[in-house]
Amino acid sequence: MKLIGVTGGIGSGKTTVCDILRSLGCAVFNADLEAKRLQETDADVIAGIKNLFGDGIYQSGVPDRKKIASIVFSDSKKLDALNRLIHPKVFALFEAAKAQAAASGKPALVKEAAILFESGGARQVDETIAVIADKAVRVKRLLERGLSEAEAEQRIAAQLSNDDLIKRADYVICNNGTLDDLKRDTAKIFHQLFEPLLKKS
Repeated sequence: MKLIGVTGGIGSGKTTVCDILRSLGCAVFNADLEAKRLQETDADVIAGIKNLFGDGIYQSGVPDRKKIASIVFSDSKKLDALNRLIHPKVFALFEAAKAQAAASGKPALVKEAAILFESGGARQVDETIAVIADKAVRVKRLLERGLSEAEAEQRIAAQLSNDDLIKRADYVICNNGTLDDLKRDTAKIFHQLFEPLLKKS
């Protein structure tokens, strides 16, 4: 079973790429969603977050993610501490997902992670795909999600640049165009990576 990492900055379209790959037969593990789930269900993670940001960061068992984001995207030490708290547990969950995908006969498991390279998560996969888009395109998408322009700029600045992603990734998808363009480009990489495995399965 092939293990593929898909990454990209906020607003790049990596989740859409993973949705396309899922429709083409791949299992998908969303590291970012699992990290959010841990923040609400894992006692060690909850205690660690309260230690970092104060007890008041939780309301009715749910962390104020917007407040956390506003803090960590301007405080690299707290961002690193938060990542050290969560990522080892996400890595363990990915190993479990890998076993499950293999047992179900899936030819490939895709790991979606916003900070695949920064977290060390790329070491868990065979090959990597970076989804990139121009900054103006990403800002527009983030404004449509309800972020302010300043928030969008801050989050983009805190993540790897397109140039860094291009240097590190095995494959790159540029998502400045239409959904049809994205489907075509994703399918092209899918055929390069997965079709030989699918034929064997």
